[in-house]
Amino acid sequence: MKRVMFVCKKNSARSQMAEGFAKTLGKEKIEVISSGLEASKVRPEAIAAMKEVGIDISDQYSKSLSEFKAEDFDVVISLCGCGVNLPEEWVLREIFEDWELDDPAEQPEIFPRVRDEIQERVTQLIESVNNNS
Repeated sequence: MKRVMFVCKKNSARSQMAEGFAKTLGKEKIEVISSGLEASKVRPEAIAAMKEVGIDISDQYSKSLSEFKAEDFDVVISLCGCGVNLPEEWVLREIFEDWELDDPAEQPEIFPRVRDEIQERVTQLIESVNNNS
């Protein structure tokens, strides 16, 4: 089973929503966790946006990338364009993508749109990873 790391600047919204979708949609297909270049807290708007689509991420918490080892992951996805700031060992995993999604923390009204983009991309990622396993 492939191990996936979603990473963002603060692990407060985009990466948390991606983790929630991947845990739900990729259950028994992938292992997933999220982290940030720095840890903060999960934004209530992210929790609310996910609740609107029936996924509860209220038990998730923000984690720092420094708590993990790159070699423990097959897939690394940056959601915010922070790939350029990641240590080299993280971008050299089997699969690395930088999705560069808009930051809903800066514009809370875009949370639903960003959530839907994340759902679409996570669905495609799960299909791709399982087809290439």
